[in-house]
Amino acid sequence: MAASGLPEPIQQFIDTTNAGDSDGFVNLFTDDAYLNDWGREFHGHDGVRSWDRTDNIGKKSHFQFVDYRDGGEPDTYVVTLKVTGDGFNGTGPMEFVLRDGRIASLRIS
Repeated sequence: MAASGLPEPIQQFIDTTNAGDSDGFVNLFTDDAYLNDWGREFHGHDGVRSWDRTDNIGKKSHFQFVDYRDGGEPDTYVVTLKVTGDGFNGTGPMEFVLRDGRIASLRIS
């Protein structure tokens, strides 16, 4: 667990975004990762890289941790982040599913 109590892959998700480290960001995800951003679906490392380029680091996003809670299923966490940058700006939840120390699924809604 990271200092904030977050599981390490989620803390690294925040840290790599804030550092603009796209390769590090993509490597946080499993090879078969699933990312859903308000109904837009992305699959695997190529999909995560595409989303990162168009919606995350490519938009100079910066994440500020607000809070988190268990998601009700094993290895599932709902994390509230404040997002600023050249894309979406606001505060909202992201649901992470972790597997083997990596992010297997991310749902933004």
